[in-house]
Amino acid sequence: MISVTTQKITLTTELPGRTSAYRIAEIRPQVNGLVFKRLFTEGQEVKANQVLYQIDPAPFQSALDNAKAALGRSEANVPAIRLRMQRFHELLADNAVSQQDYDDASAALKQAEADVAYWKATVATAQINLGYTAVKAPISGRIGISNVTDGAIVTAYQPVALATIQQLDPIYVDVPQSTTDLLSLKRRLKDGRLKKNGAGTDKVKLIQEDGAPYSMEGTMQFSDVTVDPTTGSVILRVVFPNPEDILLPGMFVQAVIKEGVNEQAILIPQQGVSRDAKGNPFALIVDAESKAAFRPLTLDRAIGNKWLISAGLAPGDSLIVEGLIMLRPDTTVKAAPFKESQADHEPSTSPDAQSKKRSKGGV
Repeated sequence: MISVTTQKITLTTELPGRTSAYRIAEIRPQVNGLVFKRLFTEGQEVKANQVLYQIDPAPFQSALDNAKAALGRSEANVPAIRLRMQRFHELLADNAVSQQDYDDASAALKQAEADVAYWKATVATAQINLGYTAVKAPISGRIGISNVTDGAIVTAYQPVALATIQQLDPIYVDVPQSTTDLLSLKRRLKDGRLKKNGAGTDKVKLIQEDGAPYSMEGTMQFSDVTVDPTTGSVILRVVFPNPEDILLPGMFVQAVIKEGVNEQAILIPQQGVSRDAKGNPFALIVDAESKAAFRPLTLDRAIGNKWLISAGLAPGDSLIVEGLIMLRPDTTVKAAPFKESQADHEPSTSPDAQSKKRSKGGV
């Protein structure tokens, strides 16, 4: 037998998850034109503002030159029209010109100034469009396959992206958690059975697809507030550093999430738990009269080779962990300390030998 005690443990949950890029940018042209050249290597890292594609700039350069010429012509007309309006204003005081002539000169000046403003805006637009012929990366990251080649015709804001950039360091791991588990966790935290006050409780470990642990810990970022109606789960998003690009978007992983700290946890060996005909777990303890007593159990989870007990046992109980098959409640037993290491290496025995062992009261 063993004496039931409490201990402080950190509870974790292992949940399946999937990696996704930290940021994604789909590259699309902002002007129509012919792709002169692709200026990157597929699958390589690119930097923000790096030129990825060069669209033929000739028609846009020509539009800019035309706009600048028209602006210069408009600006050249303004001084003469302004002087004419000023002269008419002086002559109007001596009634040397009619009011209508002055009004026409004033309107002509305003029209000339408006033409200047219009062509300035046209020049700015032409400069913007010319700049758009150099298709640049909006973010740094790894670029994928190019969907166009040199000589392809592209259109502004076309539905098909030229390429896609994904930032992989850091990287997200999205983990679905059932609302049942989420509510249970919140209830245990509210009841005080778990405490979320340990250092590093927001840290998450990762197990890769091949079963190898990931070398770096992630940080819990947030829990979604919307429940997926098809799965009845919410998404937990974790951020992991990924400096060597070991994790790629779309990988399936296992996230080990810390739920909290249970300062009064009861752990017992799994061989000390039996089940009745209906599958309900129970244990046998030695009562004050040295008799076996029945205790129904509520199991939380398995931790290693032990069960975490939610209800059914109390500190100080003497739990029977051997000789349970033939033992019945109210049977007088002779308690002996349980040696776990010895039990782990004990060779299997025949049923007769086990019966003899039980007849001597070994528990």
